[in-house]
Formats: sequence, structure tokens, C-alpha cells
Amino acid sequence: MTDLDIDLVLVPVDGSEESHEAVDYAIAVANEYDASVHALYVLGEDVVRAIETGAIDEADVADDTESFTDSVIERAEAAGVPHGNSIAYGFSTKVKTVHPGSVVLDTAEDLDADFIVVPREPVTGGPVEVLEKAAEYVLLYASQPVLSV
Repeated sequence: MTDLDIDLVLVPVDGSEESHEAVDYAIAVANEYDASVHALYVLGEDVVRAIETGAIDEADVADDTESFTDSVIERAEAAGVPHGNSIAYGFSTKVKTVHPGSVVLDTAEDLDADFIVVPREPVTGGPVEVLEKAAEYVLLYASQPVLSV
């Protein structure tokens, strides 16, 4: 058995309760391996379309995600884990290959993440819970170890 060398744990989130649980697991993994954690807030199709049509302002969306991001920061700091965060569009009206799963994996590669903790959303989730379909995709195609919670 080989030891894992983990410097960065990526956790995609969408503001759901399952995302909060995934963050807790990601912080625990990062703490165990003396790594940092990065929360990627993935915006769903409805939100992306509303931004692109001007129905809502992108700055307002960033403000709305801030409370979730703040809770991630508080929990990471309480555990003494270095942290970062970002927001990404999990859908594109221009590029067919952009979906929540591909966005998570692209971000993992861009950040050189060593481990991914992905929330396993219930299939009955509402439209705000954009990661329900991404979990399976990430499990199938990630080159990093993945923990699905």
C-alpha cells in the first residue's frame, strides 16, 4: 500500500446541505494530510442562463454565494486548514461540453488538485443542486482519488 501525497483537496459545492457535508469531509482530509482545501462553487444552468440574459446580475450571484463561502472559510480556519475558493459556470449556452462534471475536473487540473471530495446529491434535488449529475461523471473520469459523500 502506498501513501497518498495530498497537497490540495478540491470540493465542488452548490449551496446544498450535501455540499456542507462534503466541505466537512474535505477539511478533514486536508487536515489529515496537512493539505489545503479549495471550495469550487458551481453555478447551475438556470443561474447561468439568467446571468447571460441579464435577468440577474453576476455580482448579485457572487453576493448570494458569499454566505456559503464564508461558512467554508470559518470551518477551514477553525481546523487550521489553508483554504481557497472560486465560482464557476457549470453550464454554457455556447460550448456543449461544459457541464458541472467537466467544470469540476477542469478546475481540478488547473489547480493541480490531488484529491476531490464530491457531494453525492439525491436525484430528487431542486435546480439549485447542480452537482447531482456531476458526482457520477467525476467518479468515472477523475485522475485524482475521489471521495463521494
